[in-house]
Amino acid sequence: MKLVFFDEFVPGLLKGDKVVNITEPLGGLKSTNGQETLQNIMDNFDSLKSELDSYAKKNEGSPLSEVRLRQPVPKPQKILCMIGNYKEGVKRDIRPIDTFLKSPETIIGPNDTVVLPKREHPIFHHEAELGLVIGKKAHDVTQDNAMDHIFGYTAFVDVSARGGIGKAGAGAGSFFGKSYATFGPIGPCIVTKDEISDPQMMAIKLWVNGQLRHDYNTDDMEHPIKEIIEFTSSVTTLMPGDIIACGTNHQGLGPLQDGDSATIQISGIGEFSFKVSDPLKRNWTKEVDEIAARRVREGESPLANQYPNA
Repeated sequence: MKLVFFDEFVPGLLKGDKVVNITEPLGGLKSTNGQETLQNIMDNFDSLKSELDSYAKKNEGSPLSEVRLRQPVPKPQKILCMIGNYKEGVKRDIRPIDTFLKSPETIIGPNDTVVLPKREHPIFHHEAELGLVIGKKAHDVTQDNAMDHIFGYTAFVDVSARGGIGKAGAGAGSFFGKSYATFGPIGPCIVTKDEISDPQMMAIKLWVNGQLRHDYNTDDMEHPIKEIIEFTSSVTTLMPGDIIACGTNHQGLGPLQDGDSATIQISGIGEFSFKVSDPLKRNWTKEVDEIAARRVREGESPLANQYPNA
């Protein structure tokens, strides 16, 4: 089942190139608050599933071209992002698991616009990632029952400002460099976990202006999803609607700049695009960032202070 929100956060199901309004079968579970509606769906999903499936089959729905898809998690309480977490094509010891917080205020939806801040940074990167949507409260869970706490999966882009914050330009992987408003595009839907047979075998791609950048598979994770949930829930209580971004393969990193259009695609989930705007009209080489990719392969930060503006 592919759950979406559209227009003024009306709940719907994605059915091919159409969306079915599910306000009627939800009845009193639909709230004027999109996040509360999502919470109600997750809390009652076991009893709702067959009815929603039947309703979607009986109703044709509206063409996607006639609605505005919104972020499928309207306002998460928190976003946790894995640091690195991919082998990057290098044979080496598995690196320690680690994560950081990204502001929930970053979240935007399909066809929305990432607005680069006026603060100077050496470069802005895209990071295409698999997003986990937590469906049940989780604290100190084990890998044995970790997957029970996932409601579904979504496509997530961790837009990242490199350097330029704090002393000596520190902050390449900081909360601030990751948390500018609009720096968290997600979509196009939440695919419920019962639809994904193996989340450790999902192809992730991202294009910028039609140029392929990211192209990797979740089978290359250093720390698999079960371990991610075990680790994060040992530090903080995961709540329904929270998002965990599983990390990225940095070998496809590249810049985002004014006028760009980017598209992320994850097998089993689908794809969506977003635009980029920069009031300062900065620009960089429109290619994969080989310098940053090399730095990550060598176990360093992708900090790119060596990049002047073109």
